[in-house]
Amino acid sequence: MTNRIFKAMLCTLALWASVCGAMQLNSQHAIVVKDGTKEVLYEKDQNAVVPIASLTKLMTAMVVLDSHPDMNAQITIQSEDVDTLKHSRSYVPVGTTLPRREILRLALMSSDNRAAAALARTFPGGHAGFVRAVEEKIRALKMTHTVIKEPTGLSPDNTSTASDLASMAIAASQYPDIVHITTDRSTSITMNGRARVVNNTNKLVGARGWDVLLSKTGFTNEAGRCLIMRI
Repeated sequence: MTNRIFKAMLCTLALWASVCGAMQLNSQHAIVVKDGTKEVLYEKDQNAVVPIASLTKLMTAMVVLDSHPDMNAQITIQSEDVDTLKHSRSYVPVGTTLPRREILRLALMSSDNRAAAALARTFPGGHAGFVRAVEEKIRALKMTHTVIKEPTGLSPDNTSTASDLASMAIAASQYPDIVHITTDRSTSITMNGRARVVNNTNKLVGARGWDVLLSKTGFTNEAGRCLIMRI
C-alpha cells in the first residue's frame, strides 16, 4: 500500500506483527490494539489530531442506531443531501426512496455520502439533533480529541486521533448491524426498480486469509487514505 496518510486502527487477535510491519512503512498515524484487553501493540503518532474522512460514518451509524429508528421507514434522497463541498459521486439519484436499513447499508458499505447525509437529515431533531447526539456519543466514549460536525466526513473539520478512533472502533463492534454491513463483501439493492450491486470499499473484506470483523475506509485529499479494521 502506498497511502499518504493511513490511519489504521486495528483491534486484533492475530497477524498483528505483519500488519505493523506494513504500517511502519506506509502510515503516518496508526494504532494497533489487542482485542479484549485494549493493550497497545503498535502506535505511530497516535495522538495527532487530523481529518478522518469517511471513518466519520461509523459514528453516524452508531448515533442513528442509538435513536432506535424504524429501519423500514422509507427515506427519499433530496437535493440537500447532495455533496456540494467535494462534488463526490453517489450511487443514489435524487428522488430515490429506500428503507432506512438500505440507506444505512449504502452509507457504510459503499461509503455513499448522500446516504449518510439523509440519515442525519431524518434524525430526530434534524441535522442539529444529529450533531447534538454525536457530541454526546463522543463524550460518552471519552474521545476527548475528536470533533465531528457533519455525517459524511467530507468536511476537513471532522477530526480525531488514532487513539480516539480505536475507541470508536471498539464501540462500533458492539453493534450487530454495523458489523454485518461492514463485513459483507457485496450486496444487491433495488433502486427505482433496478437491482444495483454495491461493493465494500475495503478490498480485504472477503479476501483469502483475512477474517475481517469490522471495517470502514475513508479518503479525502486532506485526510489521505484511512482505515479502521477489526481482524
